[in-house]
Amino acid sequence: MRARLAIAVSGIEVELREILLRDKAPELLAASPKATVPVMIVDGDVIEESYDIMLWTLSKNDPETWLKRHDEALVAECDGSFKSALDRYKYGNRFEDSDAIEQRSIASGYLMKLEDILSTQTYLSGEKPGMTDMSVITFVRQFANVDRKWFDAEPWPNLINWLDDFLNSPAFADIMYKYPKWVAEAPVTLFPEPK
Repeated sequence: MRARLAIAVSGIEVELREILLRDKAPELLAASPKATVPVMIVDGDVIEESYDIMLWTLSKNDPETWLKRHDEALVAECDGSFKSALDRYKYGNRFEDSDAIEQRSIASGYLMKLEDILSTQTYLSGEKPGMTDMSVITFVRQFANVDRKWFDAEPWPNLINWLDDFLNSPAFADIMYKYPKWVAEAPVTLFPEPK
C-alpha cells in the first residue's frame, strides 16, 4: 500500500499487476525468488521492498516534497521492531512461542511515541504529510484492524484522528482500488507447426 501511495503521488506511470499470494504467478517467482509483494522491475533491475520503491519513485518525481519531510529513524523503527511485533500480533499462530498480547504491548510502545509526536503537530512530518507519515501509516492501519474496538479504546486520540483522516482521504481510496488478478498472456505462436 505504501508503495502505491508513492507511485500515485509521484504521477509516474507504471503497470500494476495484482498478485494473489496464495497463487503466485511464475513471473513473480522468476523476478523475485523471495516471492513477496511488492516487487518493482525497472529497466531489468528488481526493487523488492516497499520502502525502497517509495524512495526510488519519489527520487524521480516528488511533487508534494515528501522526501523533505522524512524522519528515517522513525521509519526504520517502524520497519524493524514495530513491524516484527505487528506480524506476531496479527499472525500469532504463525510464530511458535510468541504471545500475541505481549507483541501487541511491544508494538503499542511505538504507537505511544507516534501519539506524543502527533500531540504537538498535525502529522508525523510536521504541518503537512510527508514520507514519514506515508511510510508508517499503512502499518498502523494493519495494527488497528486486528482489533479496532481495542485500538480505539487506547489513550492515543491524536493517533486515531491521524489514522482516520488518512482512511477517509481520496489518496487512500485511490490505492485501495481492487484490480483483477493479473494473468500473463498466453504465448502467441505466429507460425504454428504443421500438423
